[in-house]
Amino acid sequence: MFRGTKTAVLAALLSLSPLPALAHGLSLEPLADPWLTLPLLASGLLYLVGHLRLVFRRQRRSGWPVIRRALLFAGGWLLLVLPVATPLHDWGEESFAAHMIEHEIVMVLAAPLLAMSRPLGILLWGCPGPVRRWLLRAGRRGGLGRLWRRLTDPLVATALQAIVLWGWHVPPAFDAAVASSPLHALQHLTFLASAVLFWWALAYGREGHRGFGMGAFCQFLTVLHTGLLAALLVFARTPWYASYTHQHGSLTPLEDQQLAGLVMWVPAGLVHTAAALALFALWLNGAGRNRPVLWAD
Repeated sequence: MFRGTKTAVLAALLSLSPLPALAHGLSLEPLADPWLTLPLLASGLLYLVGHLRLVFRRQRRSGWPVIRRALLFAGGWLLLVLPVATPLHDWGEESFAAHMIEHEIVMVLAAPLLAMSRPLGILLWGCPGPVRRWLLRAGRRGGLGRLWRRLTDPLVATALQAIVLWGWHVPPAFDAAVASSPLHALQHLTFLASAVLFWWALAYGREGHRGFGMGAFCQFLTVLHTGLLAALLVFARTPWYASYTHQHGSLTPLEDQQLAGLVMWVPAGLVHTAAALALFALWLNGAGRNRPVLWAD
């Protein structure tokens, strides 16, 4: 029984590789960009090694919570493959709207799955022994732990995500990212890191019933500031970004920007609104008073 479960989990994690997807006609060209693909492949490999180490270590004590976390991570990781190993990557270089779709996949689809998988412990187990022990010692020394607790405060994480989002949408910064592969990778990394931190903080940053109320408040704040940025893009009279001043298909540059603003405003806004309403309902119902996290193992 255990060996069968272990084999199934291993097969699921090995499917993280983008190669099977490429066999179905996805573009190979984006995989030539090491700034995006190497960190993605390294994180998947690190998680796979860490997961297998824990499975072999725990043996029969492993169960559904471990498998569930692996599936959540796999889902988030595969969503991150979309902006890298599909034609969406090429479209994002031609169309601001396609580029915006990439960002929303990272921030409102992949990030919550990765956060809910709580991958830090498993990623640590994927590291070589000396590196893992050094990181654990660093975390126990107080300063790093205090920094983590500060960063995962819901209000702090919400503010950090807002700073990253607005900062990268300043026209000179955005144009520089489009023109430079390393900066583009840094843009995606900071979007992902700030979004994972945001979703993590809302799920695990505050204990019990009060945490749900704070999480709902932070989600509503996010709806407001992302909606404002989206509205500025939609109602602008001229295109903001020099990188996207060329005609894209039947869309003018301004129409392409307006479509990008609508992508941020409507689909992404609906995700944050749904999360806010769910957290608000939990807070009103007094659910989770004795539970330290939104989704505990």
